[in-house]
Amino acid sequence: MAREIPLDQIGDYYQESVRKLVAITTLEAEQRLKDKTPVDTGRLRNSWVSDPKKGEITNNLVYAEPVVYGTNLPSSWGGEYRTRQNTVPGFPDLIAKELESWAKDRFQDILRR
Repeated sequence: MAREIPLDQIGDYYQESVRKLVAITTLEAEQRLKDKTPVDTGRLRNSWVSDPKKGEITNNLVYAEPVVYGTNLPSSWGGEYRTRQNTVPGFPDLIAKELESWAKDRFQDILRR
């Protein structure tokens, strides 16, 4: 049976639905980032921090950018991107692309509830 929402409550209903979507997508993205982050000591992986209310994920370690994106490589790397797990540089962008269809499906799930 279709859900009935009073016309004057549609805006609030969709606003709350989008809030839920942002929160679950942020948490899913954080988990995927942690799963794909290469590990030496585990510090980089454990430094991902998310704010599901804002849809933000950050990592403030100075070596996060070189390891995650392969940019601003330290001189000690000799200009060569490398990780022990042969990580693909820019993997967060790949995860974001994967999450596009995932989020569309989750939004439909949220609307059906």
